[in-house]
Amino acid sequence: MFDAIADVTRRRILALLVDQGELCVCELTAALDVIQPKISRHLCVLKDAGVVLPRRDGTWMFYRLSASLPAWATALLKALPDGAVAEFKADLKRLNVMPGRPGRCAA
Repeated sequence: MFDAIADVTRRRILALLVDQGELCVCELTAALDVIQPKISRHLCVLKDAGVVLPRRDGTWMFYRLSASLPAWATALLKALPDGAVAEFKADLKRLNVMPGRPGRCAA
């Protein structure tokens, strides 16, 4: 778990997932202003560590925090958007102005 969250890009992804609940790879790409292969690589690390879960909806890949995380891990992650990730406000601002955000269906 700690190795997975040691990287700043992964912490930025997790802060957005804590705040938004579920995001598509394209939303994370726009919010972090990082290329898609880099986002996908970081999501793979988080998935392999059991921190996030993927969900496919047609061509879209959505990610959310794993519901099976221990309480201490969930508490740690919930602190990320509350000041532990300096880039969070700028990332959230870019996400909120992203054109053509994908719709959601029931997970």
